[in-house]
Formats: sequence, structure tokens, C-alpha cells
Amino acid sequence: MDWPEVLRRIEAGEDSETESKRGLGDLRGVGQTVCSFANSKGGLLVLGVDDGGEIPGVRESSEAVQERLTSFLHSGCSSPLSARIGKQLRPQGWVHWVEVPHQRGFEPLRYNGRVWVRRGRASVEPSPTELQELYNAFGYVLTEERYIEAGRVDDIDLHSFRQFLRRLGIQTDEQPQPPIEQDLLNRGLLVRINGDLFPSLYGVMAFGKDPQRYPQTDNFWIECVAYQGTDRSDEVILVSEAKGRLDEQIDRAVAWVRGLGRFESYEGLDRKDTHFVPLQALREAVANAVAHRDYAITGSKTSIEFYTDRLEVTSPGTLPNHMTPESVLAGGHPRSRNELMANFLLALGKMEQRGRGWPIMRRLMREFNGTEPLLVQDTDSRFVRVTFQFETS
Repeated sequence: MDWPEVLRRIEAGEDSETESKRGLGDLRGVGQTVCSFANSKGGLLVLGVDDGGEIPGVRESSEAVQERLTSFLHSGCSSPLSARIGKQLRPQGWVHWVEVPHQRGFEPLRYNGRVWVRRGRASVEPSPTELQELYNAFGYVLTEERYIEAGRVDDIDLHSFRQFLRRLGIQTDEQPQPPIEQDLLNRGLLVRINGDLFPSLYGVMAFGKDPQRYPQTDNFWIECVAYQGTDRSDEVILVSEAKGRLDEQIDRAVAWVRGLGRFESYEGLDRKDTHFVPLQALREAVANAVAHRDYAITGSKTSIEFYTDRLEVTSPGTLPNHMTPESVLAGGHPRSRNELMANFLLALGKMEQRGRGWPIMRRLMREFNGTEPLLVQDTDSRFVRVTFQFETS
């Protein structure tokens, strides 16, 4: 961008793609603006211009400003940023500018550990819904890496963490061992923000002492409801809450369904007890629901709904990374929204190997009652639902 175009943008005033500042300062404002432009439609940051559009210029030497800008673009954000910088000498002093393109990559750009976006004339942190849409646009969703602001390091149950490491074959009593906080950081249980450590969403949901205690997580559990009919308008006969860590939620939800009863049949003199659905198929559906749910949607719960003719497992959010029900049914390459959570459940034996879950559910249901599980995605209401029919229609 040449100087006449920059001057035209200055005279037009600030908008969603143009921002002016008097100088570099401590780079905090510059960092937020550059990051927000990169995550949005791109934009122009101009230095040496005040809020009224006047040009007092930057007093710092032009070479020093250009060096600081170049260094910041290389290492100031979560990844190097390709942007064009320019300068123009005016009677009052130097004007510098940074032309920031829309960032293209696996995930949104972060400054100071946070994602920033452009909203009108301001650089702000996105709302949970905006953040999810942003991650979807980049095609790489990492909501499990969000930090829990109200959490503390000692909210992580270290005994459970060490048990998990031993399950992975990692000896926790051999020396030397890394400092525990560094180990938690390395494995994604903690996040460093402005020098302070906070538990990540993954850390809380997989190893937290009380996962649902925080404002962000108080709906991250499984609601279990049984109806005396085939519709939500029918009488509710039983309600339960499957709370706790991810693995505990799965175990408690499956146990709740088991407790609803079973069919008895006889093969000769031997009695055979049969549950409403194969428990292995149910476990897989529930595990996928909690592992791949959209944790950016904070007001909804995963749910199990039991009707007289079917059982439904519903997960908030759409399928991750642009997958479709057709691609899932066709055995498409699996993509996890929450990779750490999925690996955690896989290591604990709560999930099948990637890509095997749906074929196993289909086989079990065909053998059980001749039906197949149904997979539905509602992109407007933002949920994914698996339905198990109790008998062949």
C-alpha cells in the first residue's frame, strides 16, 4: 500500500479495517490490533496519528520503529505474521504503517496467549460462539486448550494424573522427573497467561478435582431423562445427572441406562438378560458425545433421553472440522474437535480406536435387533444426535 492510499484511510477515519495510534508504546495495543486484523478480514494499522486524525508523527527514530515492528511481526504473536510495513516522512514527523492480511493457517493467531478479533472499531476477545465460528473457519478446533480463569494449579488431582501416566507406561517414580508444573504444562493440563498458570479445559475435565465448579464448566455434564412415551411432552419418569470427569460421566451415564431395566429370555433352561441397547454401543456413543462436543457452547449439556421406543444421545455442536453425517457413515477419516480429550478416553479404554466406533455400533445394533443407529446433525440448532431403536420397525 502506498502513501496516498494510507493518507486516504487516515482522512476517512477509523473503522473495522483501519486503526490509528500515536506510537508504539509498550506494543500491547499494537499486538491486539495486529492480531485482531489477522484473525478477521485484515486491516491497516497506522502509527503517528492521534484520535482526531491529526498527524503529530512518531518521535522515535524511524529505523528503531521499523526494527521493533519487524521483530514483533516475527515473534510477537503465536506464529510469525506476514505483513507489509511502510513509512512516510511528514513535516511533523514519521508516519509508519502495517498492512495486515487475513491470517491463513491451522488456527487463529494469538497475542499474549489470547485470541483477538475485530468488532467494529475495537479489538476484542471473541465470545464463546464467535470463538467457535472462528475456529471452524480455520478448520482446526482447540476449545479444550481454553484456560479456566477461576481455576488454580491445585485444582488438578495429581494422583489421577500420575495414574494416567502409569497407564501410558510412563514411570512417575523414576528420576529425574520434570517439575510437576512443567509436566502439566507440557501435557496441556495447564496454560500460562501473562506469567500465571491456569488449568486448561482439558485439565479440568480429565483430571479436575471438581470439574463442574467453574462458571464456564457448570453445564459440562450429561443429563439423563426417561419419558413414559415417545415424545418429550410425555411424562418424565426418571431424571439423573452424570457429573464428574469425562470418564466418570461415561460410566455413570451407562450405569443409569443399565438401571432402567432389562429383558429376560430363556435359551433352554438358561436365562439370558438383555439390556435395551448393547452397552458397548451405548458407551461408544456417549464417549463420542463428551469427547467431541462443542465446549465453546457453554449453556447446553450432553443428554441421554430414554423413550419407550428408542434411546437418544445428543451432543452440543456440529460435527468437527467440516465433517458431515455422510462422511461419518462412509467411514471417513476421523477428526477430533478435542484431541487431548479423545486421546485421554482412548487410553482409558472408554473409546474404540479412531474410526472404528461407528462401524462397531452398526454391527452391534444389527446383531441385537436388526436396526442401525441413526446419526443426525442439526446445523441451525447446533447439535449431533445418535438414536438407537429398540426394535425393528
